[in-house]
Amino acid sequence: MERNFETVMIEQCAPVLASLKPAGLFRYETRDCADLARRVKNWNEQLQPKGLRVRVLKGCARTHQYLVYVYRESMLRAVLTDETVQGFLRQEGYHLPAERADCAAWLTQLSRRLCCSAEFPHEIGVFLGYPLSDVVGFIENSGRNFTCCGCWKAYGDPQAAQRHFAQLRKCTAVYLRLFHSGTPILRLAVAA
Repeated sequence: MERNFETVMIEQCAPVLASLKPAGLFRYETRDCADLARRVKNWNEQLQPKGLRVRVLKGCARTHQYLVYVYRESMLRAVLTDETVQGFLRQEGYHLPAERADCAAWLTQLSRRLCCSAEFPHEIGVFLGYPLSDVVGFIENSGRNFTCCGCWKAYGDPQAAQRHFAQLRKCTAVYLRLFHSGTPILRLAVAA
């Protein structure tokens, strides 16, 4: 069943629109690839002045499912230019782009891994703004031994993680309520 693109964007990316997180990801199902391309182009035109970008990272013609990535370029750039994050990504097999702050080059590498690898690239957590310690903890522990679980599995201070998860859940609930009462996404998106 195809779901409304905008509703799914709010459900999965409200904290990104609110500038609480650098990026979000959602699965969207459609048999109309041309419509999806138009939607992505349209959203990029509307959201770019607010510092947001929309990109399809992976698509499957057989299942008609697409992974749509919504991100704040400035926030993602801050994550990806962190030397510790870059060291981690190099360890995971990424190549540093000529321009280290080139988000598109990093995302192209992630997209290739999503499309071409038999294993799911768990380093995607870095691209979603998860703390590096949680991404590394997840990989090293194969998803076990976490201290708490919310929007992702956390491996550090459980109280701090729960507070952060609560903030993200509250943002999503408020944005969904506003969206369903008629507030358009463009008004909900905070300018960077």
